[in-house]
Amino acid sequence: MRYFIEFAYNGTHYHGWQYQPNASSVQETLNKVLSTLLQEEIDIMGAGRTDAGVHAKQMFGHFDSGKTIDVPVFIHKANSFLPKDIVVYDIIAVHEEAHARFDAVSRTYHYHISTYKNVFHQELAWQFGQKLDVEAMNEAAKLLLEYTDFKCFSKSNTDVNTYNCKITKAFWTVKGDELVFTISADRFLRNMVRAIVGTLINIGLHKITIPDFIQIIESRSREKAGFSVPAHGLYLTQITYPYLSTHESI
Repeated sequence: MRYFIEFAYNGTHYHGWQYQPNASSVQETLNKVLSTLLQEEIDIMGAGRTDAGVHAKQMFGHFDSGKTIDVPVFIHKANSFLPKDIVVYDIIAVHEEAHARFDAVSRTYHYHISTYKNVFHQELAWQFGQKLDVEAMNEAAKLLLEYTDFKCFSKSNTDVNTYNCKITKAFWTVKGDELVFTISADRFLRNMVRAIVGTLINIGLHKITIPDFIQIIESRSREKAGFSVPAHGLYLTQITYPYLSTHESI
């Protein structure tokens, strides 16, 4: 039987979602706990990959098991075994062909910037105290919806068939001493969100202009785009499937 698993994690102490031979990963940690509880080898296929230090408020994966799972009991046991920075929210029986990665139709990320030194969010938001022109950053962000090829924001030497992504949301909001960037798309390239944020920061600092931003996108050159912001401010917050009723995590 195939199951979807909905979970979240603080990525501070992990080298990303995907299994690493010489480092701790979220995938390895979850696989060990589920394999122990189900007494069979479990290998979770994640809905995507998050880099080292990136967090997920909502993440999905799928796995196959020969057992019938008592969901409330299983979730309680799993969370008892898991470390404090990973939590399981739900286990959902799905059809045999359901795929956590390929069936996702939308993903949403948030990037958090603390505009004033916050001693409680050192590992959960990027501390950046320089004054930013948020209006100009939002003007540039809107332009992302007019393009599909985002090679300029992709990590170099990435093995992908296409650099095309359909972005449906991209905007900044100010919440007190925090600046939050929201972006949704059907898919994302490696390092894409962090590179977009870094480039938009340069807009906000008036280091580049809106016409410069357009030229960067159309150049398809990572060297022309801005810096990649630190991983610890980035959160995967929502993954949407056509056959699941999901909510955006807070």
